[in-house]
Amino acid sequence: MNKKSRHIVSVLVYNKAGVLRKVAHLFARRGYNISSITVGKSEIPDLVRMIIVVEGEDNAIDQIEKQVYKVIEVYKVSPISSNVEDRVEREMALIKVKFEDNKQEIYQLVEIFRGKIVDVGQEGIIVEITGATSKIEAFVDLISKSGKIIEIARTGIAAMDRWDVSQGK
Repeated sequence: MNKKSRHIVSVLVYNKAGVLRKVAHLFARRGYNISSITVGKSEIPDLVRMIIVVEGEDNAIDQIEKQVYKVIEVYKVSPISSNVEDRVEREMALIKVKFEDNKQEIYQLVEIFRGKIVDVGQEGIIVEITGATSKIEAFVDLISKSGKIIEIARTGIAAMDRWDVSQGK
């Protein structure tokens, strides 16, 4: 049986209605659950970049990439390196935290994790934290012990290969 692992794929598509649905449907049809999808403008006018993160069997990801190319609106498909050292990966989260007993401890955690307080109220704060998914997960774990998390909004992952991996691409 093939090993399941995390795959990150960059897909450049023409900025047209329904393209996201078509691409997501291809992953779903093959039994891949998309755990993160980030879409935004690219360096090429009229094209947007989708960064798609999925868990699945290693040998099937190649098939999916070939299937994605069959979508007319797809311009380019590029797998992002599976080796963590060979890629840059970031995510941003906004976390609404209600103060409980120790307000100062919450402020210290925000500082330690290099987060930003973007809103302050009588009952709590909203923190912005950016970094690797593991950093955000660690922050959420610790902050939930110091205060009550009311709401979390996460962007999903943005990723690209490092210069020496992508050979200047």
